[in-house]
Amino acid sequence: MRSKSTSVPQTNAEELLAWFHDALPEGWFSSEANVRHDADEILVVGDLGEPGAGLDHDQQIAAFREATREQRMEIADRAQARFRRVVSWGVECGDAQVLFTTLNAPAMTRLRLDERAVLDSLIEGGIARSRSEALAWCVRLVGQHEGDWIAELADALDEVKRVRDSGPAA
Repeated sequence: MRSKSTSVPQTNAEELLAWFHDALPEGWFSSEANVRHDADEILVVGDLGEPGAGLDHDQQIAAFREATREQRMEIADRAQARFRRVVSWGVECGDAQVLFTTLNAPAMTRLRLDERAVLDSLIEGGIARSRSEALAWCVRLVGQHEGDWIAELADALDEVKRVRDSGPAA
């Protein structure tokens, strides 16, 4: 488990959402942006709606990305100074989702022989090119198949944090 760094301020999802709601220009997205975060990264994904003006999804996304680049960089710089995390961007357009930039954070782990054999089988089978890629594949698979359970666990942890934060000061 990652130890909490004292250099990264504790931030809750509501605070991030409110900050980005104020910082994002009106009209960029068809609904409120989805803002997710962990100790390393803030990911902002906005919905562009259905493509218009005779453009397909890819063209609409490329046009938005280019037109908003400078403003997104300025917003990211302000957010990174305040929240001390990398800011990544993405959009949804119709049924397409594109993440422009995202952080690939290393996660150190110790695996026993049988666990390494699973990763090595994925490499030998052409599913992954490295143990790192194989491990990421396994994590994505668990997220897909156990997503509801993981979301429930995350909600429970948020509630524990809320109760702990409302308790008496040490």
